Parts: sequence; structure tokens; C-alpha cells
Amino acid sequence: MTMPRPWWQTGVVYQIYPRSFADADGDGIGDLAGIRRHLDHLVWLGVDALWLSPFYRSPMRDFGYDVADHCDVDPLFGSLADAERLIDDAHARGLRVLIDFVPNHTSDQHPWFQESRADRTNPRRAWYVWRDPRPDGGPPNNWRAAFSDVPAWTLDPRTGQYYLHCFLPEQPDLDWSHPPVVQAMHDVLRFWLARYVDGFRIDVAHLIGKDPALADVPAPVAGLPQVVLNDRPETHALLRALRSLVDGYPGDRMTVGEIYLLETERVASYYGRDDELHLAFNFPPLYAPWTADAWRQQLASAAATLDPKGAWPTWVLSNHDNKRHRTRYGGDERRARAAAVLLLTMRGTPFLFQGEELGLEDAHVDAAARRDPGGRDGARAPMPWERAAPHGWTGAQPWLPFPPDAAAGSVEQLQSDPTSILHLYRRLLGLRRALPALHAGAQVPLAAPDGVVAFERSEGSSRVAVFVNYTEEPITLRHTPGTLLASSVTIHETTPSFAGVLAPYEAVVVHLAT
Repeated sequence: MTMPRPWWQTGVVYQIYPRSFADADGDGIGDLAGIRRHLDHLVWLGVDALWLSPFYRSPMRDFGYDVADHCDVDPLFGSLADAERLIDDAHARGLRVLIDFVPNHTSDQHPWFQESRADRTNPRRAWYVWRDPRPDGGPPNNWRAAFSDVPAWTLDPRTGQYYLHCFLPEQPDLDWSHPPVVQAMHDVLRFWLARYVDGFRIDVAHLIGKDPALADVPAPVAGLPQVVLNDRPETHALLRALRSLVDGYPGDRMTVGEIYLLETERVASYYGRDDELHLAFNFPPLYAPWTADAWRQQLASAAATLDPKGAWPTWVLSNHDNKRHRTRYGGDERRARAAAVLLLTMRGTPFLFQGEELGLEDAHVDAAARRDPGGRDGARAPMPWERAAPHGWTGAQPWLPFPPDAAAGSVEQLQSDPTSILHLYRRLLGLRRALPALHAGAQVPLAAPDGVVAFERSEGSSRVAVFVNYTEEPITLRHTPGTLLASSVTIHETTPSFAGVLAPYEAVVVHLAT
């Protein structure tokens, strides 16, 4: 008898970027109360869990990823009581809740760092990575920071030492080789686990272990930021300890790590022997172009690398750090619809980014309106809920411009159209939940013509085939495989029998007789 899989393998997670989801107090910035008001949208859509990007106290130099207090809510978003109500309301609707855990760094305004930089003898000096200058007065090594090609070190004139920051200077790195840091960050997890969160998305999880020697990186890669180079054995013991802590709580709590190492083989190592991360983001598919050859390679790479380790895949096409996939795929809604079929039928756990179900593209944000130090504003544009401007946002103008065609792409408009991409996502999510083949089954590639990706999913008597046409031309398959269950071309779903011809950029799910 096959044991049922845990929820985080069979379910679908929906990422919410709180600043841009929904605003309840009229200040133009999304908040926790706004999220609570729209939980029923997630239930209607059919996802299983929501992941909240940071809502902690922060000076917002990196919009919440510079945390000044891991155990409190920034007033922009509400209060700790609002967070607790949101968790309770989500659970009452059958939705799990993941929150962001930011362990690598804090804000420079965090009380820990304020004490650390006070003087060299402060007890919290060792909580961060401090080093003397090189003999020439320069930084201790050649590591580069993310967001801009600058050293990952800033000199503190008061104490005459440099501190490490793999991101902004306002985000000093914690030293996880120092046991009090480990204890303090474990306590952060305990704080939120006691409030019944179901898991954590761990920001740059691979970055918390550092080379004790802080050696220079080799010259050929010296220009790359340290975040994409840091792959250290010290990290794995730290993650095993986090896993053990989370597993000690009831209710199938889990972790999913942001492993920003762009090789699937390296990502796979962060699952350990099922004793490190429960899930790890594998980002190479997110950067894959819209071609059948590229996606065959991604599917084959995931199967060859993750399956032998028993590592359950994750799939993500859009998030708050990258251009939306519709934008990357040239803005063509047909491609975006086909991508929805692909994402929600592959073996593994899909993560959706808010507004993906609306087929949103990146907003056009001119230089004067840009806010993010990493240039990611376009993907973070506000979610349009209603047709009429300001699209369900009241009071002040939202903190960023809306995406293009916000009225046509609003929840209100798309819900009224059963042929819309929103309804396509809902149908696919319902199909995925209903069919064991799609939420838990094995996956094997199928032979297909050039320009088509095809695979079979099966679990017991449940068998389906998926065909995705990546081209602008109709393609006839070599055989007619069965009964049509879903198509990215909605009008085709009115014909239950599948004729074996894929329209341009069409993706289909077909039932296979046993």
C-alpha cells in the first residue's frame, strides 16, 4: 500500500507579495487586512496554501528583506494581531500558510547590529561578520554584493573594521558559525511555529554557511555576486538543524529553500537525505526560453538529478524577483495559457505568483517611479481586483503603477468570462486536485513531433498525457491518445474527443484509458 504524500507535495502554493496584493486602509500599500479580505479568491481559485513575502518591521530599503524585528509586523502591514487573525482565517478556509524566513542577514537598524557595531568588545560583535582591512586598507576579500557591482564589504569608521553584506550595505550578514546566532534564529522559527504557521520559505538558504577563511573567489568568477557562488558544506549541518526543529512540531510543517545556485545538481544537494530542506526552488526552468528543446532538457534534468535522491521537485515560472513569465515569453497570452497547463501538470509542487492567474504582464515603471534597488518593480505591480480605476484600491494611489490593461486583466472582469485565463487556472487546479496522476503520479516522457513537449502522468488506474505545442504552427500528433480533459484553447474543451491536432501554442491534458 502506497503511503499518501504530505500536503506540500500534492498541493499548490500561491505567493502573495503583501505590498501589492490588496490595501484595506487606503494608504496605497497592501496590508494583512487586505489579504484577509481576499482569502476567498484563493479558495475559489483552488490553491492549497499561501506564502507571504516579508511583513516584518523593516526600514524597507529592500522592501522587507531588511528585517529589523523578525517577531513583529511592520505598521505598514498592520499588527501582530493582524498576522494571527490572517493565519486563523486562512486555516478556517482550509488554506495552509507559509511565511518568509530571512536568516542570512538583518537590517542595519536591527538592535542586534546596532549593538554589534557599537564597539569591538560588544557581546554581539561576533553575531555579524567583521574583519580587519587588508594591508592596503581595502576590503578583506574580493566578494561582490548583489544588486550592484560593488564589494560585499562596508568599512565602519567608528571601529575600523569592515562588515560583510552579500546584498545592500543596509543588510549586514549574520555569522551562523556563532552558536548564539543559531539559537536566536531558531527562536524566531519557534515564535512563528507557536502561531501555527505551516512552514517557511527560507530566503537564500544556501548562503548562511560561509567559508571560514573568507578566501577570495577565483578570478574567472570574481565579478559575480557571492550569493550565486556560495555553496558551502557548513550550510548543510545548519539546515539539518532547522529541519529537525520544524519536524518537531505537529501538523506536517515544512520548509522550502531559495537555493539561488543555477545548476539543478547543486540544488539537489540541499535536500540532503531527506533531512535538510523539504523542498528547494530549482530556478533553471524559470530562466528557460519558450522552446520545446529547452523544456525537454529541463524536465530531463529534474528527473535525472532529483528523482534518484528522492527529492520532490518544485516548479515556478514567476515570482517577485523576476519578470513575469508572460512578459518573458513575449507577451503572447496563448503562450501564457499553455504555460499554465505545463506548470500545473508537471510532477512536483507548483508555486504561483499573485496575478499569474490573471495573465498579468510586468508594469511599465519609468525611472522616476522606480523603488526597488534590484530593478524588480515591474513584477511587483499592484493586483487589479475591479474593472474601474483604481481597480479595488481605495484612497491613495498604489505605491507602484498597475500592469498594462489592468481593467481587462482584473479579477472582476476575468471572473465574468468563463473562457478567461483565470478560469483556465481554476479548471486546471481542480483537475490537479481531483486526479491522483496529476498531484502524486509518476512522470515519463512521451515521443512527440518537433516543437512539442509530451509526458505521461500515472498513479494506479489514473493516467493522463500532456502535450504542449511551443510553436506558431498547428501540429498533428502521431496518434490520437484519448479523451480531452483540459485545453489552453478553451473552445476546444467543448469537444470531449481529442482529434490529435494541437493548435498554435496549445497545451492539452488527455485522459488515457487503462
